[in-house]
Amino acid sequence: MNTKGRSENEFRKSRLGALLGAALVAAVDISSAAVAQQLTTLYSFTGGDGANPAAGLMADPAGNLYGTTLNGGASAEGTVFQLDPSGNLTVLYSFTGGDGSHPRADLIADAAGSLYGTTINGGAQDAGTVFQLTPSRTLNVLHSFTGASDGALPFAGLIADAAGNLYGTTEGGDGPGTVFQLTPSGDLNVLQSFTGGDSPWAGLIADAVGNLYGTTEGGDGPGTVFQLTPSGTLNVLYRFTGRDGAVPHGGLILDAAANLYGTTHNGGTSGYGTVFQLTPSGALNVLHGFTGGSDGAYPEAGLIADAAGNLYGTTWGGGAGGEGTVFQLDPSGNLTVLYSFAGGDGSRPGAGLLADAAGNLYGTTSSGGAIASCPGGCGTVFELTMPASFIAGQARRNMATKTLRQGVPQIGRQ
Repeated sequence: MNTKGRSENEFRKSRLGALLGAALVAAVDISSAAVAQQLTTLYSFTGGDGANPAAGLMADPAGNLYGTTLNGGASAEGTVFQLDPSGNLTVLYSFTGGDGSHPRADLIADAAGSLYGTTINGGAQDAGTVFQLTPSRTLNVLHSFTGASDGALPFAGLIADAAGNLYGTTEGGDGPGTVFQLTPSGDLNVLQSFTGGDSPWAGLIADAVGNLYGTTEGGDGPGTVFQLTPSGTLNVLYRFTGRDGAVPHGGLILDAAANLYGTTHNGGTSGYGTVFQLTPSGALNVLHGFTGGSDGAYPEAGLIADAAGNLYGTTWGGGAGGEGTVFQLDPSGNLTVLYSFAGGDGSRPGAGLLADAAGNLYGTTSSGGAIASCPGGCGTVFELTMPASFIAGQARRNMATKTLRQGVPQIGRQ
């Protein structure tokens, strides 16, 4: 399994071949909660061009953003889109059902510019698909899940190794879900079939020796963090109790000391979700318990981090406007709400964040926006601009992001 290791205090996240993780890599301390960030709605979906983006974004060096919408498009089954720096949106593909429907996961890319992802539903048995979208906009269904032993309902995105094998999870099938490998020749191997109700909702990360890490919800409790070794041994690293978090929906990130970081959608002392750290010894530290008020509620996605150890993420609800937030959590446990959504500027951010070399953050909201053609709004793509006083020198704040390029992946939305 190929991963990209980074220096101390940086975070690793496996992606296709040499794909870069959504980690932030500048040694800049951010501490002020009094500065104002500017949110720009880069695009409001109308329904025909897509609706309800539930996934995060990736970017190419030209500044184009790529993502998926859960619904909308020509057949109302979801889309893959590109948004250029001028704000022009191109629907690269509209799903029809037989080729997949309702993509909710982040995309990854190979060196030739093909995009890879999953759809929750659709395909031959309406149990979901793994797909490739070529630069010429040809969609190839790499696997159509049957709903049986191979799994069903792949909610999360993919990672890959240097040989081109894809890895992911399903939330259903014969049992409560699977971890799978899909080879370049199209053979699907089930690496783990879960039992007892443990169901993986989020995607995977990998360490340098090929161990896979992920989370499950339900089962014998409110959810777990697990490790799957290259030999196929499943190790439950932690079982949540509810008071320390419950129902982890987002993916994990890993630091150089092998600490894992993530979020839980529910649980914590107030029941509105948590940000947690899991040490290599199996000790879980709740870094923040959301209260459901101005600090946010129900984090749905995973985190990104900078070299100073600050974590960044979103909450699906809460905040001053009650429609979700973008937040920063510093190493001392102080949470700063960077932005609170109000509805017209977006609502219900259920995906993680992307950052550019200047320290600006990019994401999606699953509803809200300026267009009223969907109940509650069709969702948005947004940019959150950080003032110079907040980022303490843009030139030194070089944030690595998931990128798409012909050849070697590059850093940042240039």
